[in-house]
Amino acid sequence: MGVATKMDSLRSRLNYEPQELGFGTSGRRGKVVDLTQLEVYLNALAELEYLQSLSPAEGGIQRGDPFYFALDLRPSSSEFVSQEQGRGELAQAIVAAISDAGMQAVNLGRIPTPALASFALSRSKGSIMVTGSHIPFDRNGYKTNSSRGELLKQQEAPINEQVKQVRKRLYEQPWEQSRFDERGMLKGGHQSLPVENGEARSAYIDRFTNFFSGSSLNGKRLLVYQHSAVGRDLLVEILERLGAQVVKGGRSETFVPIDTENIDAAQLAVIQALADEAAASSGPLHAVVSTDGDSDRPLVLGVDPVTRRVQFFGGDLLGMVVAEYLQADAVVLPISCNDAIDRGKLAPVVEPKTRIGSPFVIAGMEAALKKGKKRVCGWEANGGFLTGSPITRNGATLQPLPTRDAGLPILGALFAAEQDGLSLIDLFARLPKRFSRAALLKQFPRATALKIVGRFSPPAAGEAIRKDLAQFFSPALGFDSIIGVDYTDGVRILFANGEVAHVRPSGNADELRIYAVADTQNRADAIAALGIEEPAGILRRMEKAVEG
Repeated sequence: MGVATKMDSLRSRLNYEPQELGFGTSGRRGKVVDLTQLEVYLNALAELEYLQSLSPAEGGIQRGDPFYFALDLRPSSSEFVSQEQGRGELAQAIVAAISDAGMQAVNLGRIPTPALASFALSRSKGSIMVTGSHIPFDRNGYKTNSSRGELLKQQEAPINEQVKQVRKRLYEQPWEQSRFDERGMLKGGHQSLPVENGEARSAYIDRFTNFFSGSSLNGKRLLVYQHSAVGRDLLVEILERLGAQVVKGGRSETFVPIDTENIDAAQLAVIQALADEAAASSGPLHAVVSTDGDSDRPLVLGVDPVTRRVQFFGGDLLGMVVAEYLQADAVVLPISCNDAIDRGKLAPVVEPKTRIGSPFVIAGMEAALKKGKKRVCGWEANGGFLTGSPITRNGATLQPLPTRDAGLPILGALFAAEQDGLSLIDLFARLPKRFSRAALLKQFPRATALKIVGRFSPPAAGEAIRKDLAQFFSPALGFDSIIGVDYTDGVRILFANGEVAHVRPSGNADELRIYAVADTQNRADAIAALGIEEPAGILRRMEKAVEG
């Protein structure tokens, strides 16, 4: 390429400094102001080109085939957002990438991530979900699935090499030939998305109404907290078809970030107010159910029949209830989950615990299948539930869905309670008495979080690490002596009295999380609160120690 052409390349014309979009815990996420259509397009195109290099057995896709996409309700998923420097229309950038990869972009509409994945996998086709999941409004991203399921961790390195090649190719393109303008946006301005295809929505409803056929939620009055979840109406339809009386509440036309792993007192108060309002207008409630933004993580709360107070059930406990109901013979879960599972009925079928993130859970489920297990499932602390094998119950078979799903755990818990004639609160009360709480500090620089993990990790000597940690998790704060530290993912501290404190950076955002497990909910809550207390809680003091 001559000097004159290089001087007038796309890269030479960009009037901003590109922020490269990396892989998070699952998918790619970033701030909307940094998510130019160029950045989204080049990463997606590289992923598609990589998948086209694979065989069908490896999850490969073929030029000329349909490639499915869907999106959530975040404005930036399909619109330009003025308060984010006019960025947005991420789905339109994805369509451009699919088209330029020689494939047919099929718009499955605004549906849950698991509805998209289930539909595409049933046809052995690839898919992309445009979503920021549960993270704040000013962020977004997307998640690619191969024709066999989620991208695996070992695929990220070769994909990133392909991203480098595509980036170089696009940046060196002559300005006149490029699809993109100086701002990294498509030169044509606003683009209309392809007409929506409703087949995946219908198939997701059928998935559950067929599996639970013969059972009924008749007589159960449920509040569906709708907020801005993409599956808010679909969930109502499924529950009503299965016999429940549904009351809708809390619908929002602005995006509400709900992190089902971190339901705080303020969010509980909002849900309690909605439950009180619903009960006053429609009668006593059995439960409150909801999902996060892209509807792959469930939110389940029981309602005390006497006090009418809502009770939140963590996703790790929810997974236990559902796995028992499905009679799983192998379960896979991350190290961050409540350790009640090690003390209950499922203890004999627990596979080795994994790092945090659905790709690791999927790898664990595949390992269980190779050992000959027949009813394999997994879940995360956020409640997202995965199935690695077909599961048959009462003559109906649920096909495997190795990606996070909110529909199955919501329905599984409700039908488990119905089967045993219990309220949800009584059903969960049968589990071993271990209680958990997760909390986080937002806007916490990832580099600093990694320094914290590094300081308290090998190769430093174990005894020295324990003494160092004891300065922060001290007897003065109620902590017992430290008897061990687990480094499967982050720094998980084990205390002599059985309590657990686990410090880990988020994989999707600049956040530092603390997970707590204890024999009472009050103590688990207290550990989490001590962790994130401002301005001088445990995490802040750790920050000061590594930045000092």
